[in-house]
Amino acid sequence: MADGHDTRVLTHGGRRPRSVLLLHGYTHSPAQLDALAARFFDRGYNVLVPRAPGHGLVDRDAHATVTAAGLIAYAAAALDEAAALGEETGVVGVSGGGVLATWLAAHRPGTVRRLLVLAPLYAPHAGQVPAVVRRPMQALYGWRVLPDRRNARGYSYRAVAQYLRIAARLPARFPAAGVRRVAAVLAPGDTTVDARLAFDVPARLARAAGASLHLETLPAELGLGHDIISAHRLGTHAAALNERYVGLYEDDCPPQPSPNG
Repeated sequence: MADGHDTRVLTHGGRRPRSVLLLHGYTHSPAQLDALAARFFDRGYNVLVPRAPGHGLVDRDAHATVTAAGLIAYAAAALDEAAALGEETGVVGVSGGGVLATWLAAHRPGTVRRLLVLAPLYAPHAGQVPAVVRRPMQALYGWRVLPDRRNARGYSYRAVAQYLRIAARLPARFPAAGVRRVAAVLAPGDTTVDARLAFDVPARLARAAGASLHLETLPAELGLGHDIISAHRLGTHAAALNERYVGLYEDDCPPQPSPNG
């Protein structure tokens, strides 16, 4: 296992009123969420940031071996652990982790009270995969009929297809109770995810549950693309953005971060 990329558990020494589960993005590791995890911890949360199967390893290609079933099992087990750490539990998910977070909110509404998704990968951007070939590619790569390929970001087609299979199996009708707060954030420069679905799916979940909803597009002046959480991408905006993400999760939104830091 690569140093510094294992599961993080930040606790205050016992069960707290609030706990939060943070799910990192595809090809990343729990290290991606260190700053956000610290911010939640400072606000009194117990925090769990689990390492996804095949991620954060010395073998940097191991992520290509993930399966939809394995990802769902990993997320469900992590939610059980997070729920044991707090009276109220919520989930934050990034990109592919956002798909898993939404799955948990849909299938475990009695446990997930708050949901924040950052650049959720419910479907690829049309510039990456045209809508007309999404389903055939998802099936052919998802069931490993075609040999694997990698895009310019190093994404395995077979691995991404596993996340998309999960997204495609989200319920047409979300549960009518459980989740109290839903928020989604996207950058206008994101050319990886389908922007319409990135907001439409969380909005449908919120409407069904009667939850409060906030959909936010970050200022273009920040110059961000798909990765709106990694410290090296955020630069001087990191502190303000992480503060805002916690505020969006809690339904206590601070002013939008200034492009000038």
